[in-house]
Amino acid sequence: MNPNHSNAHEEVSRVLKNYFEGLYHCDTQLLRQVFHPSAIYACATDKELLTLGMAEYFPIVDKRVSPASRGDARTDRIVSIDFAGPVTALAKVQCSILPKHFTDLLSMVFVENRWQIIAKVFHYELQPGPGNS
Repeated sequence: MNPNHSNAHEEVSRVLKNYFEGLYHCDTQLLRQVFHPSAIYACATDKELLTLGMAEYFPIVDKRVSPASRGDARTDRIVSIDFAGPVTALAKVQCSILPKHFTDLLSMVFVENRWQIIAKVFHYELQPGPGNS
């Protein structure tokens, strides 16, 4: 079953909402629903390429103090969703896990009858403040 375009946009938006929820609450059970098990996580902000698989990424999230528990303000925002075809999309989103503000490029595929993130490539900026300048 291939999604039609209007439903696909809605379905991808719903996955992104769960992505934001999972990050804000450090809920890896929810994140496991949005990431394909073979997904990769990549960042070069610190001048060296960091790549992780989900088996390495989820334990990091499990150890974090959640932004929700600190009462951090949410900055979640879908910047864009572009479709390369009926089963391939790229979402550009922004969110924060203080002191970092992230821009994520999420490559998504429609497999197993649902949209899933297959690659997360991101950049972050540090929030100005004591020790972060």
